[in-house]
Amino acid sequence: MPVYLRPNNLEEALGALQQQPLTVLAGGTDHYPARVGQPLDDDLLDLTNISALRGIEDVGETWRIGALTTWTDIIRTDLPACFDGLKAAAREIGGVQIQNAGTVAGNICNASPAADGVPNLMALDATVELARTGAVRRLPVADFVTGNRTTVLARDEVVTAIYVPKLTDAADSAFLKLGARKYLVISIVMIGIVLVPVDGVVGEARIAVGACAPVSRRLRALEEALTGRRLDAVLGEAVDMTPLAGVLSPIDDMRGSATYRLDAAIAMLRRGLNILGSRMGELP
Repeated sequence: MPVYLRPNNLEEALGALQQQPLTVLAGGTDHYPARVGQPLDDDLLDLTNISALRGIEDVGETWRIGALTTWTDIIRTDLPACFDGLKAAAREIGGVQIQNAGTVAGNICNASPAADGVPNLMALDATVELARTGAVRRLPVADFVTGNRTTVLARDEVVTAIYVPKLTDAADSAFLKLGARKYLVISIVMIGIVLVPVDGVVGEARIAVGACAPVSRRLRALEEALTGRRLDAVLGEAVDMTPLAGVLSPIDDMRGSATYRLDAAIAMLRRGLNILGSRMGELP
């Protein structure tokens, strides 16, 4: 018979992982649909009863998002504007039932190239906390997800939290998603943007694109091109987007061609920057 464990605390969960290989569940909204028509014979470790792993906290210099925090929790929590992009992504993840059960940690651990939560977490410079018995480590989201459905998570580790460093109150963010329809759709292209204005110019820009490579990618060259300049001036000069082709590696599939994805990414980047520029008073 398959093993099904539902521990009440993290120590019990980590102890179970030391004893045998187990598939960890943090909501199950990806695990079960992927097994439709197949026998449910995986040995499971269900973390959803560990209340300490759920919730969003202000912990000084950072925000702590517990691993079991749901997308509905993200939507309903009063957070600074730099989280608006993540909230927008949360509203695009499945339907309300999925948002109620699906978790932030589950989204990144599933490591789909089209994971809606990843671009904005990368743009927020979020780090992932991983725990095993007797040890804890943290690393950037960009280093945690290593490829299509692959992460650095060891067999005896679980993700316990995501940490987001605080930004100034002026920081703003956006999320744009392209799909074949508005809801309940796998992304063709996603854009996550965080901008920090300082004295009328872009003090810091963080931009990530999803569904255009095996993992979401930060656009460092574009971030540098925006930093220190008025957003309206940058857009007016039609920033060179050709370096994107060297960073992104979109594929042809049933949802769109590689060329279409790259063209869409460029259009969505300009749209996202215009949205944030307008909100920050940089554009008329």
